[in-house]
Amino acid sequence: MSTIARLLSTRNIRLDMDVSSRDSFLDEIARHMEREHGMPKEWVFQSLSRREKAGSTALGEGVAIPHARVKDLQRILLAYIRLRQPIPFDAPDGKPVSEFLVILVPKEATEEHLRILSEVTQLFSDPQFRLQLRKCSEAGETKRVFDDWPLPA
Repeated sequence: MSTIARLLSTRNIRLDMDVSSRDSFLDEIARHMEREHGMPKEWVFQSLSRREKAGSTALGEGVAIPHARVKDLQRILLAYIRLRQPIPFDAPDGKPVSEFLVILVPKEATEEHLRILSEVTQLFSDPQFRLQLRKCSEAGETKRVFDDWPLPA
């Protein structure tokens, strides 16, 4: 099982989220983390916003991996979000983004953070993986795609 599959839970999978901009997306993620994990919304929003201002986390092909270090976070949290309608996210290919894997890490999670980013890049560079995710209609089904997808050796 991949690190992503191990860390991603169905409670952090949201399909068909309705937002209209990058800021409204980041705000919705922050609200979700506050509601589900008791994290202060402002910390999450500020951390993700600061990271996006440093440079877009969009990979291209409709995918982005917003990630940030969050003050006082005790463990790594992942969230997979699929939007109802794609939004502009300064992707290198110019395409709007509809799929996000959000990675929140404690201040000191440097090596694991980099390993997860590498794994996410490998997964989402696979067109068949992206296609399988886009076919999912509920969180459990989405989680199974992450659980079952083999990473290249």
